[in-house]
Amino acid sequence: MTAPLPPMPGPPDPGETRTSLTLAPVGEPELLRADAARNRALLLEAASRLLADCGAADLTMESVASAAGVGKGTVFRRFKDRTGLLIALLDHREALLQAAFLSGPPPMGPDAPAAERLHAFGPAVMRHEHDHHELILASRTDPLRTYTVPAQSLRLSHVTLLLRQARAAGDPELLAHTLLGSIDAPLVHHLTCERGMPPDRLDQAWHDLLTRYGVER
Repeated sequence: MTAPLPPMPGPPDPGETRTSLTLAPVGEPELLRADAARNRALLLEAASRLLADCGAADLTMESVASAAGVGKGTVFRRFKDRTGLLIALLDHREALLQAAFLSGPPPMGPDAPAAERLHAFGPAVMRHEHDHHELILASRTDPLRTYTVPAQSLRLSHVTLLLRQARAAGDPELLAHTLLGSIDAPLVHHLTCERGMPPDRLDQAWHDLLTRYGVER
């Protein structure tokens, strides 16, 4: 069964500081039987070891099957293709980031004002994706898939809600797309690795964009 995408939030109460958003997986895992869940965990453990040893570029369905001691067909049945496997590997890493902005402490968590949370969100996402950039870039085989996975929809809902709460100037949902596009992993990788821009410069650009939208720190 495909996990439902988180709904786009409606206009919040002016005094509201907490969201009702919940953790969303990066991919679209099925509801699994206990034995299937164990097999999936075994495969992901083997894939994680291979990822640490050889990197994402050399991670194949065949190598995962061999490392886990199962047939190649088992890996394909569980993850469908290499992209599905890579996205599954991102789940745990994404869950840690989601927990930080949905229920963690200030400045990202719900006890901080919306404007403060927005200013903290961009740099945190860039640091998170920098740490896992190889895995993220390897999973980006379909440009449109980026916009449909539940984790990206959750980020969009979260930023849109905070923009509404902070009373940003403009259409909150379109502004959220613009903001998230400015910190998308391939762009940040290009700017930092190919253009040599320091991360602090990208952080400041995030803050400048928010300020232009009327979201002051």
